[in-house]
Amino acid sequence: MTETQDTGPSRQSLYEAMGGHETFVALVTEFYRDIPGDPILGPMYPEDDWDGAVARLTGFLEQYWGGPTTYSQERGHPRLRMRHAPFKVNPAARDAWLSHMRRAVTTLGLAPLHEAMLWDYLERAAHSLVNTFDE
Repeated sequence: MTETQDTGPSRQSLYEAMGGHETFVALVTEFYRDIPGDPILGPMYPEDDWDGAVARLTGFLEQYWGGPTTYSQERGHPRLRMRHAPFKVNPAARDAWLSHMRRAVTTLGLAPLHEAMLWDYLERAAHSLVNTFDE
């Protein structure tokens, strides 16, 4: 007789529980829908790299929430503050980013707990990236 060890219930990552790749692609796609025309955020992005911006944010969020580690494999440690240091991220930019992201999050139809967890992280991340108080 072969003995097997019960390892308990399988654990699902938050990435999987929130819907995996499709959810994060939908979030980032919806987020970037209005960014090119945003008077504060639009100028921060190179016009010829919108696809790159979408891919980087998608990869970062997927990795953060337990999905593939492609972001770090391709770009190294996230270092969010360092990567955003060249940009003037003032409270107005933070608030504009949060406004677009809030709209995008609400389109996902996530379970209330998952939406609250995602939004909590996004708010904290946005606040941590403010690097100037000049208007």
